[in-house]
Amino acid sequence: MRYATHFFALLISHLIMLPAQADSTPDLLKELTNAHGPSGFEGPVRKIMEREMGALADSVEIDGLGSVVGVIKVSDKAPNIMIAAHMDEVGMMVKRITDEGYVKYQVLGGILPAALINQRFRILTSKGYVIGISGMKSIHAIPQGERDLKPEHNDIFLDVGASSRKDAQERLGIQPGDPIAPDTEFEVLNGGNRYVGKAWDDRLGLAVMIEVMKRLQNKRPPSNVYFAATTQEEIGLRGARTSSYLVKPDIGISLEAGVAADYPGISQDEAQEALGKGPGLFLFDASMIPNNNLKKMVTALAQKENIPLQFNLQPGYGEDGAEMQKAFSGTPAVNLTVPVRYLHTHYGIIDRRDIDALVNLLSAIVYELTPARVEAIKQFRD
Repeated sequence: MRYATHFFALLISHLIMLPAQADSTPDLLKELTNAHGPSGFEGPVRKIMEREMGALADSVEIDGLGSVVGVIKVSDKAPNIMIAAHMDEVGMMVKRITDEGYVKYQVLGGILPAALINQRFRILTSKGYVIGISGMKSIHAIPQGERDLKPEHNDIFLDVGASSRKDAQERLGIQPGDPIAPDTEFEVLNGGNRYVGKAWDDRLGLAVMIEVMKRLQNKRPPSNVYFAATTQEEIGLRGARTSSYLVKPDIGISLEAGVAADYPGISQDEAQEALGKGPGLFLFDASMIPNNNLKKMVTALAQKENIPLQFNLQPGYGEDGAEMQKAFSGTPAVNLTVPVRYLHTHYGIIDRRDIDALVNLLSAIVYELTPARVEAIKQFRD
């Protein structure tokens, strides 16, 4: 007995000394946000999602527009819960090359011209990426009365260091139609809870989706859960439409980047989210009003689980939930977000605590959506 007691004492001592499980979320976020994937050119992001979903889903398929759909399936008779986040980021495409070798572009998604001035870009060519700098006239050459003029996209160009169109095409391999993405790297901001990176819209949603899939490995959900990493959201919610017709959802949940309004120069009338105060639930956007029954369930569940929840109304905004909502005869849908500062620019800032809170909330939602609960949400009996 003495030897057994000694053995168990050694075992417990060894287990206590084992290192804590590493936090893999920052590495996942870094890989996702550093990957380049302007609308229609989501390939690098798709590879990440295929890899991650392949290890977690019962099956994975790619639809005709390139969206990746993985499912954790319970039964053919169970309702289908569709959770969507988009792979694409706002970016540009090469329109033409001037005789002097400068690159003119076409925007892919909503980008303010002012956000593109004097920034670094990567032009993704068949030969590899080429660095381009968006040129800007020196202040010394601008008359005093013209210094406050706002640029237009047609005024902006990329300087790739080429001496001519021929040099840009033959030496650098730049061709019309090549995608262009911000040249930005992920960074933990000064050692705190805040992360800096590009394309949080919507690599955040993809990361949340993967983390929830990991949790579902321990306990199967009560309904079928389809996870859709969609394409071309920034240019018309296109991937969400095709993947909705693949999934045939009974409930739709969009995961998105929210619009933070907690910094100088923006008001609570323009947006209502803040970093570090929990995920957001959109009550209105230009593409969708959420289903009231689903909205009430999410709000009550957040309160029950002690998860802080913010609300946002944003008229200049659209998201994949709108396509899920309009699929077939109509689907109850809601849009959940992680707040982001400086959305659709080279550098967005997020708070890790908001990501964790949304993972907790979405996990609770998935387990709450039993077949009976889904059927009740789909009824309109005010």
